[in-house]
Amino acid sequence: MGILTTLLRSVTWWNGQTLNTQFYTWRKGVRVGEDAQGNLFYRNRDDSRRWVIFNGEAEASRIDPDWHGWLHHTYREPPTDRPLPHKTWEKPHSENLTGTPLAYAPAGSIRRAVPAERRDYEAWSPE
Repeated sequence: MGILTTLLRSVTWWNGQTLNTQFYTWRKGVRVGEDAQGNLFYRNRDDSRRWVIFNGEAEASRIDPDWHGWLHHTYREPPTDRPLPHKTWEKPHSENLTGTPLAYAPAGSIRRAVPAERRDYEAWSPE
């Protein structure tokens, strides 16, 4: 790990774990599991605290619903020990893309590269 990486980790929290979190995890953390995106989940020995080390940007919407429930003590057992049943119609979890270039833009939106041509609207012009 380079000196610049260490400096960035000491002053930013959104690029992964900070040095303080890494030290706390090393001392008191018990690794519970990992989700499909590579996020690591930990708890302390008496299970009074649970936390996640993000794989990349720290964005809460990147956590699967199963793990979210475990983090907030909704479920006692982690999804690695007792997976939740899923319906056949459920889609896989995806992060919130609002504010990114991949966010949904409906037809006619100015955010689209080529806006759709509108035939149902005629601009008003004074006579």
